Amino acid sequence: MKKKDLELETDSANLVQLYKIESDFKYREWCDKIPYIKFSSTWEVKIIPPFMGAMARFLVQKGKAKVSVYLDCHEHLGFYGGPYWEIFPVNNDTARCDINDIKKLLKYIKQSIREQSK
Repeated sequence: MKKKDLELETDSANLVQLYKIESDFKYREWCDKIPYIKFSSTWEVKIIPPFMGAMARFLVQKGKAKVSVYLDCHEHLGFYGGPYWEIFPVNNDTARCDINDIKKLLKYIKQSIREQSK
């Protein structure tokens, strides 16, 4: 078998695995359930891959302050009682809020930026 054929076979196997993960995590269903977020125009937001079982991850930066946020829809990374956002750092720890409580999510991000900017 040629190297190119092996690469295609590996790529196909990887796509099958990815499809299984997408199906198991119900990615398509969550597309309609994840709320829109209107970020502050003074923030830089970087979308990053959803590693460790998170549904979504992003970083917020303002000046030297950096805030990490992830969405856990299946409580793989912690327990909240339903889908939640986790924000780090807040008070030298993490903060959590419900998936639909965007007001609180933004409040925690602002608080983290403020704490890091002191």
